[in-house]
Formats: sequence, C-alpha cells, structure tokens
Amino acid sequence: MRSRIIIVLVIAACILTTWLFARIYQELLNAYEQSGRLMDIEYSWLFRLLLNIGGYLTVLLPGFILYKYLDKSNYFDKIGNATLLSRALNACFGEPNERLPDSVKPTKIDETPSREGAELAFCFTGLMGAYLVWGLLQEKIMTQNYVMPDGTLIKFNDSQFLVFINRSLAFLVALGRLLSTKQALVSAPLYKFSYCSVTNIISTWCQYEALKYVSFPTQVLSKSCKVIPVMLMGKVISRTKYELYEYVTAVMISVGMVLFMFGSHDDYAVSTVTTMSGLTLLALYMLCDSFTSSWQGALFTRYNCTSLQMLCGVNLFSCALTAAALAQHNTTIHSLRLLQHPVFAMDCLLLSASSAVGQLLIYRTIARFGAVVFTIIMTLRQAVSILLSCVVYGHQISWGGGAGVSLVFAAVFLRVYCRHRLRRRRNINK
Repeated sequence: MRSRIIIVLVIAACILTTWLFARIYQELLNAYEQSGRLMDIEYSWLFRLLLNIGGYLTVLLPGFILYKYLDKSNYFDKIGNATLLSRALNACFGEPNERLPDSVKPTKIDETPSREGAELAFCFTGLMGAYLVWGLLQEKIMTQNYVMPDGTLIKFNDSQFLVFINRSLAFLVALGRLLSTKQALVSAPLYKFSYCSVTNIISTWCQYEALKYVSFPTQVLSKSCKVIPVMLMGKVISRTKYELYEYVTAVMISVGMVLFMFGSHDDYAVSTVTTMSGLTLLALYMLCDSFTSSWQGALFTRYNCTSLQMLCGVNLFSCALTAAALAQHNTTIHSLRLLQHPVFAMDCLLLSASSAVGQLLIYRTIARFGAVVFTIIMTLRQAVSILLSCVVYGHQISWGGGAGVSLVFAAVFLRVYCRHRLRRRRNINK
C-alpha cells in the first residue's frame, strides 16, 4: 500500500514538473517571437532548434524522473503487475537490462535466394516510389508559394508542424493495422523507442529547415554520403564489424555522388547560397539519422520487433514530442489556417502518406537486411531523384555528373558481387 501511495505522489510530481517546464518553455518562446532581431539573423534556426528541444523536454524530463525512481526503488520487484497502473508502468519502463547486445546483425530468415531477392526487390521498389514522391513534395512545400483566395502569396515555413503531420498519419496507419490484425502493439519497453524518436524528428526537422539555406541538390548530396556515418554509428552502438569491401564501396558511393553533384548545373543551385547554417543543419541531420537507423536495427534484433510495432512505437513518441512543442507556438494557428488551402492540404496529405509508406518499408528493410543495405538503397534513390528533378525542373547534367552516377551504380554492383563471393567462400570452408 505504501509503495502505491509513493508512486502516485511521484507521478503527481512528474505532472507538476511537466507544467512548470511548459510554463518556462512558453516564456522563452514568447521572448524569442517578440525579439525581431533573433528571428532575422542567419543563425535563427539554432534558437528554434533549442526551443524545439525545450518543448520535447517537457515530456522527456518527467518521464526520465519517473524511470529513475522505478529503477532505483526496484518497483516492479515489489509490486509486480497486480494493478492497472503497475501494468502500464511495466509496459513503459519494465525492461531491467538497459544494455544493448554487443553484436547486432540483421534478422536472418531461412529462405531461398529467390525469395530473398524478391523481398529485396519489393523493398527497393517501394522505397524508391514512396520517397521520390516525398522528395518532390518536400521541395515544393518548403520552397514554393501558395496563392490564397484573396490573391496573396503565402510561403509555408513551419518545419515542426510538417513533422507532426507526417508522424501522426504514420502512427495512425501502424496502430490501425496492428489492431486489425490483433497483433501486440509493442514488443519492447516503450521508453526504448524514445531514443530513436528524438533523433528521428530532429533529423527530419533539420532536413526541412536546411532547404531554407541550401539548394535541393546540396541536400541530396549530404544524404547520399551518409552510408559512411551509418557504418561508423553501427560500430559505436552495436559494435558491428564490416568487411574491407564495404568501406571501399561506401567511399566509392560518396565520391560518385560528389562527382554527380559538381557535374549538375542549374539556376536553382546557383541562386541559393550555401551557408554555414545549411551545412551545419545537414551535418546534424546525418548524425541523427545515422543513430536512428542503427538504434532501430538493434531494437529489431534484441526484441524481435515487427515493422508495424517499430512504426507505431517510434511515431507515438514523435507525435507526443512534436505536439508538446507545437502546443506553445503561436505560428501553429497560422499553419492550421493554411491547411484550408486545398492544394496545400493535398500536398501535406500526399507527403504524409508517402512518408508513412516509406517509414514502414524502412523498418522492414532494416529488420531484414540491416541499416547499411537500407542506406545503399536510399543512396540509389537520391541519384534517381536527381534525374527526376532534372526532368521536372529542367536541370542539366554534365559528363562528369554522368560519370558520378555510373560510379555509384558500379559501387553497388561491386558490393553485391563481393558479398556473394564472401558467402560462397564461407560456405565452402564449412
């Protein structure tokens, strides 16, 4: 009885902490919005990012306090799952072992090479289609003006709101699918998903925000070169070992994309100034995105999560965190009004739908083939998206750009060939 009273008091203290941090966050946000000087400087994105993180802390900090109390007091050993409250707390924080496994590898399923190839082709085609649509709509929403009924031009600039819409639809899709198939909603403690959720929404926000400072081709270049940080993050988080050919092909892919980008000439890239702000945002995007995919790969292996469970768990936190930040923003009302514009609403709907489908295929790919294979697929998607952008917007590519694309595809085929030979050699040695 005493333990139950204490846990109720702790939860009440966490709620009070949430309220206090929300008030502090609101005051800081009002001070920023009333200071025209901070909003107009080049590095205003840094203040917005810090404010966003402050909004996330209104949810994360009370949760962390509650987790530390449950861990220090051995709450689950004393109480068990006797009450609804204890079962809910166990679902959120019930994992006693915090450390991830020393070696994390993609989930292997015994199947024929033809079935594995068909699965890889399905993931590849789905990711290509979903994210080609997503990339075109992302550029349109963040860079184009929308004509209102009164003839005025409005440019959308609330990256946080766009992240919230995308994650909300993805969560509803995953939740609806899990409920309809009567699967377990989660197979791991909920707090485990918060790590990759935070880095996921920060990386997405940085990606949208970077389009205000750098050209779309520059952003594509940064995504294409992230196979190397993904491999490094895999070594740090999961202590994954990679073969020499994997490092060589990763460098070839990055060099190929650099050649491709420097061989691409268009008015949009010339007219958009590449600033330190944009480059910093892209670096932060790559860092957070690399951690996200590596952490998700670790969760897939340790808890045997399904793609839908991962999609549901990550986006549940993403919705909560972005909603906590948006609830205090005065610009949120402006973004909601812009949703009344039929073209903008349709763009947001298609963007969110393609993002939801893409996320589901991301988790499926990571679970079956690992984070590095997923990154290579997405790298190829970048090359195709540039080609599509050239067709849509009339950009031109030099012979050097064409050589870069060829180098990327050569690296991918070399990787497949080396992987096949290595497997064959290991089977012979057995």
